[in-house]
Amino acid sequence: MATHGKNINIFLMDGTANGRIKCTLANWTGVAYRIPRVDLDLCKERNDLKQSGVYFLFGASDETSEQVIYIGQAGARKNGEGILYRLQEHKKNPDKNYWSEAIVFTTSNNSFGPTEISYLENRFCAMATNTHRYIVKNANEPTQGNVTEEKESELEEFIEYAKIIMGVLGHKVFDPLVTTESTETDMDKPIGDKHTTFFIKKRGAYAKAIQTAEGFIVLSGSILSKEAVPSCPDSAISARRRYSSIIDENMVLLKDIPFKTPSGASCFVLLRSSNGNLDWTTEQGITFGRFEGADL
Repeated sequence: MATHGKNINIFLMDGTANGRIKCTLANWTGVAYRIPRVDLDLCKERNDLKQSGVYFLFGASDETSEQVIYIGQAGARKNGEGILYRLQEHKKNPDKNYWSEAIVFTTSNNSFGPTEISYLENRFCAMATNTHRYIVKNANEPTQGNVTEEKESELEEFIEYAKIIMGVLGHKVFDPLVTTESTETDMDKPIGDKHTTFFIKKRGAYAKAIQTAEGFIVLSGSILSKEAVPSCPDSAISARRRYSSIIDENMVLLKDIPFKTPSGASCFVLLRSSNGNLDWTTEQGITFGRFEGADL
């Protein structure tokens, strides 16, 4: 089925790309806002931010500088307090000082009730967790609530539009790292023509990776080295801790993981200092550096 274009209206509320942004999409009742933390007070007179909705807090970890996200919901109250009031509470909370930007989803007709926002919060949290692009800061999994099949269909359509808007606003929190065709679990089978497959087979590791527009992706099914050498980089140790929940007792990686560089990926796999240009090779033994022309 052909993919159709989308008509998205982006309004720079402060006249700059770094300020507040309002987003709408043709034939969609949803409304999205990107609000820098420092600009929350400028939103006090916006009635649609006093409604019910779902919000995302984006920031970075103080310890590792990794991207983090918190997903929450806010219900409208009789005194006019809704999404904006909840964001202001987070701004005052010292335990949530990691975030620098909020993205909010509500509706133009104030149609979200408690059931709708609970369903959306649950689905958004699960989707963000499954992509492993951000550390999800939610302590507990949100409850889904009970929705009819008609309402579920309606909300899933809302989610599809929200995914588009989120990407337009600069966050790929819902986008998978690699396509389904790239998640081949047979470690001896290359992935095909779309991506060249690179391997590491040493120190007990048997890992597979591909390079995409997102960076260097270590693929699920990879077997990782178990023990770190004394000189192992702190970044590799930190990454192992971060992804410990998706590494099983046999050191098999259960999900795809992105890295900015081949060396970051190979350090993670081998738990030692590593030059990714040399340690990653094609099935034919060509090093990644030679494949890229870096060591010719």
